[in-house]
Amino acid sequence: MTKERLDLGRLGESLARQKLKELGYKEIIRNYRCPLGEVDLIAMDGETLVFIEIKTRRGRSIGYAKEAVDARKKRQLSKVALAYMKSNICGETRARFDVVAVSLPGGKPKIEVIRNAFELAY
Repeated sequence: MTKERLDLGRLGESLARQKLKELGYKEIIRNYRCPLGEVDLIAMDGETLVFIEIKTRRGRSIGYAKEAVDARKKRQLSKVALAYMKSNICGETRARFDVVAVSLPGGKPKIEVIRNAFELAY
């Protein structure tokens, strides 16, 4: 991955975390990794454990960023979420998947939080 893409991803994640904090999410862990894959952010929204995928695009519509979470990515995120919940004894905790789409069209960033973006896909 190029330095430019890594920098874009870091910027998008920073903007997304700031937006989520404003919305009352409590960050638990960033870039959680396990042998099954990784998830950008795990947080609490009230009593709900939230697995968050952040997609950032430059010069594209917000819809383009949202569409980047395809069926394969949903399955991978589901597997990682189940592994996290099992290893942290969260079996009785309510959980959901959110997607944060960040678009950087050259001006002010556009950030959309899609709550309950998809169901468990495992």
